[in-house]
Amino acid sequence: MKVFITGGAGQVGSTVADILLARGDTVVSIDNFATGRRDNLNDQRDLTQVEGSIVDAHLIDQLFSDFKPDVVVHTAASYKDPEDWGTDALVNAVGGANIAKACKTHKVGRLIYFQTALCYGTKPVQQPIQLDHPINPVNSSYAISKTAGENYVQFSGIDWVTFRLANVIGPRNVSGPLPIFYGRLSEGKKCFVTPARRDFCFAGDLARVVVQAADGKGGGTYHFSSGKDVAIRELYDSVVRAMKLNDYPEPEVKPLGPDDAPSILLDPSRTFADFTDVTFTPLDEIARLSVERWERDGVVGGYTHLKEARADINTAAKG
Repeated sequence: MKVFITGGAGQVGSTVADILLARGDTVVSIDNFATGRRDNLNDQRDLTQVEGSIVDAHLIDQLFSDFKPDVVVHTAASYKDPEDWGTDALVNAVGGANIAKACKTHKVGRLIYFQTALCYGTKPVQQPIQLDHPINPVNSSYAISKTAGENYVQFSGIDWVTFRLANVIGPRNVSGPLPIFYGRLSEGKKCFVTPARRDFCFAGDLARVVVQAADGKGGGTYHFSSGKDVAIRELYDSVVRAMKLNDYPEPEVKPLGPDDAPSILLDPSRTFADFTDVTFTPLDEIARLSVERWERDGVVGGYTHLKEARADINTAAKG
């Protein structure tokens, strides 16, 4: 099978690529490396890596014309700076439109898309959230633009699958609390936690389901979620245990910020029904694998949409 992956150097894209290449598929990856790590996806047989942007419609059309993919896995997204609305709109909305249009023009068999759970808003009216929950992305530039991209996928008329995601984490993670906790603790800096709860899912577990979708299973919209959430402090404690610190660094406990959701828990029942062997790696194991990788290769990123966390990181950087 020939698979075109956008954001192929990112956490999800590179993990999916590794599985496909290991079983003998041919992959073309495109990434502009705004957030993707170059060491996430190593050069190998049956892999072509292109440095470029999905905003470039001519480049995308040329790559599709030359490669003629059977399946497209569209993981590329702009999320680095929540104040950069223009880049979010270009990459997530215009880039998403370019990918969807190219799939239609070149008769791609299936397009797989990834959507943020923030498409439901930060104060969902269901818990857990069902697939029929109203869409309300007006909480961030990221959610607005990712929803626009999803709409273009649905508008294209081709066969598509959308995974609306819980918090996907792992050793290739560059955003959210996991790399932030490790980065700060490794420098002896204090961390803070809030009462927020999240469903942390391993990128490798998601990737295995994505490969099933690439092989033709399922169709339409799914939630990738374990169906259970944990306190942010539980993730923090898992990182502390994985780092084997001699003394427990007590985190500061701060109240939930106005831009943070108490919990966004997705109902995964349709995913369990349509896909096989859906597994969820324990939090301690995810932290252990992540710490092992970062101790060896270094941690990068630490991007976050939370204003208080960004201010904390920026203050530390200036200091």
